[in-house]
Amino acid sequence: MERSLYERLGSGAGIKAIVTDVVEAHMNNPVIQARFLPYRDDPDNLAAVSQQLSDFLCAGSGGPEVYSGRSMVETHRGMNISAEEYMSATDDIMATLAAHGIDEGTRNDVLAIAYALKGDIIRV
Repeated sequence: MERSLYERLGSGAGIKAIVTDVVEAHMNNPVIQARFLPYRDDPDNLAAVSQQLSDFLCAGSGGPEVYSGRSMVETHRGMNISAEEYMSATDDIMATLAAHGIDEGTRNDVLAIAYALKGDIIRV
Protein backbone atom coordinates (compact mmCIF):
# COMPACT_ATOMS: atom_id res chain seq x y z
CA MET A 1 0.00 0.00 0.00
CA GLU A 2 1.35 3.42 -0.96
CA ARG A 3 2.11 5.87 1.81
CA SER A 4 -0.11 8.93 2.00
CA LEU A 5 1.15 12.35 0.96
CA TYR A 6 1.04 13.27 4.65
CA GLU A 7 3.43 10.43 5.49
CA ARG A 8 5.71 11.18 2.51
CA LEU A 9 6.03 14.79 3.72
CA GLY A 10 7.15 13.61 7.16
CA SER A 11 3.76 13.71 8.92
CA GLY A 12 2.97 16.56 11.29
CA ALA A 13 6.52 17.30 12.42
CA GLY A 14 7.93 17.15 8.90
CA ILE A 15 5.23 19.41 7.51
CA LYS A 16 5.73 21.91 10.32
CA ALA A 17 9.47 22.05 9.56
CA ILE A 18 8.74 22.50 5.86
CA VAL A 19 6.30 25.33 6.60
CA THR A 20 8.87 27.09 8.79
CA ASP A 21 11.42 26.95 6.00
CA VAL A 22 8.93 27.97 3.29
CA VAL A 23 7.95 31.08 5.27
CA GLU A 24 11.63 31.92 5.74
CA ALA A 25 12.22 31.45 2.00
CA HIS A 26 9.29 33.79 1.27
CA MET A 27 10.82 36.41 3.59
CA ASN A 28 14.08 36.21 1.61
CA ASN A 29 12.47 36.16 -1.83
CA PRO A 30 12.70 39.64 -3.39
CA VAL A 31 9.54 39.08 -5.46
CA ILE A 32 7.27 38.41 -2.45
CA GLN A 33 9.21 39.36 0.66
CA ALA A 34 7.27 42.61 1.16
CA ARG A 35 4.19 40.51 1.90
CA PHE A 36 6.01 38.38 4.48
CA LEU A 37 8.63 40.57 6.19
CA PRO A 38 6.06 42.26 8.49
CA TYR A 39 5.65 38.89 10.20
CA ARG A 40 9.21 39.16 11.57
CA ASP A 41 8.04 42.05 13.77
CA ASP A 42 4.93 40.19 14.93
CA PRO A 43 6.04 36.75 16.17
CA ASP A 44 2.61 35.90 17.59
CA ASN A 45 0.96 36.48 14.22
CA LEU A 46 3.77 34.61 12.48
CA ALA A 47 3.21 31.63 14.77
CA ALA A 48 -0.55 31.72 14.16
CA VAL A 49 -0.20 31.97 10.37
CA SER A 50 2.43 29.22 10.33
CA GLN A 51 0.18 26.97 12.41
CA GLN A 52 -2.78 27.61 10.08
CA LEU A 53 -0.63 26.78 7.04
CA SER A 54 0.72 23.68 8.72
CA ASP A 55 -2.79 22.53 9.64
CA PHE A 56 -3.97 23.25 6.09
CA LEU A 57 -1.16 21.15 4.59
CA CYS A 58 -1.51 18.38 7.14
CA ALA A 59 -5.28 18.05 6.69
CA GLY A 60 -5.04 18.42 2.92
CA SER A 61 -2.39 15.72 2.61
CA GLY A 62 -4.31 13.11 4.59
CA GLY A 63 -3.25 13.81 8.15
CA PRO A 64 -5.45 13.83 11.25
CA GLU A 65 -5.00 17.56 11.87
CA VAL A 66 -8.05 19.75 11.39
CA TYR A 67 -7.90 22.95 9.39
CA SER A 68 -10.35 25.53 10.70
CA GLY A 69 -9.10 28.58 8.83
CA ARG A 70 -10.52 30.52 5.94
CA SER A 71 -10.77 29.21 2.40
CA MET A 72 -8.05 30.06 -0.11
CA VAL A 73 -10.33 32.62 -1.76
CA GLU A 74 -11.17 34.28 1.56
CA THR A 75 -7.55 34.28 2.67
CA HIS A 76 -6.24 35.89 -0.52
CA ARG A 77 -9.19 38.16 -1.37
CA GLY A 78 -8.09 41.72 -2.02
CA MET A 79 -4.38 40.88 -2.03
CA ASN A 80 -4.16 41.24 -5.82
CA ILE A 81 -1.51 38.53 -6.07
CA SER A 82 0.11 38.45 -9.50
CA ALA A 83 1.02 35.36 -11.49
CA GLU A 84 4.69 36.24 -10.95
CA GLU A 85 4.21 36.32 -7.18
CA TYR A 86 2.28 33.06 -7.25
CA MET A 87 5.00 31.33 -9.28
CA SER A 88 7.72 32.75 -7.05
CA ALA A 89 5.98 31.41 -3.94
CA THR A 90 5.51 28.04 -5.63
CA ASP A 91 9.21 27.97 -6.53
CA ASP A 92 10.04 28.58 -2.85
CA ILE A 93 7.83 25.65 -1.86
CA MET A 94 9.45 23.33 -4.40
CA ALA A 95 12.98 24.36 -3.42
CA THR A 96 12.18 23.85 0.26
CA LEU A 97 10.75 20.40 -0.39
CA ALA A 98 13.91 19.47 -2.29
CA ALA A 99 16.09 20.83 0.53
CA HIS A 100 14.16 18.60 2.95
CA GLY A 101 14.96 15.56 0.82
CA ILE A 102 11.40 15.09 -0.42
CA ASP A 103 11.42 12.84 -3.49
CA GLU A 104 10.47 14.10 -6.95
CA GLY A 105 7.18 12.20 -7.10
CA THR A 106 6.01 13.72 -3.85
CA ARG A 107 7.16 17.19 -4.96
CA ASN A 108 5.13 16.72 -8.14
CA ASP A 109 2.08 15.78 -6.07
CA VAL A 110 2.47 18.98 -4.03
CA LEU A 111 2.95 20.98 -7.23
CA ALA A 112 -0.29 19.56 -8.66
CA ILE A 113 -2.14 20.68 -5.52
CA ALA A 114 -0.56 24.12 -5.72
CA TYR A 115 -1.66 24.48 -9.34
CA ALA A 116 -5.16 23.32 -8.44
CA LEU A 117 -5.36 26.21 -5.93
CA LYS A 118 -3.92 28.80 -8.34
CA GLY A 119 -7.30 30.19 -9.39
CA ASP A 120 -8.26 30.73 -5.75
CA ILE A 121 -5.12 32.75 -5.06
CA ILE A 122 -4.27 34.93 -8.06
CA ARG A 123 -6.01 38.32 -8.17
CA VAL A 124 -9.06 37.36 -6.13
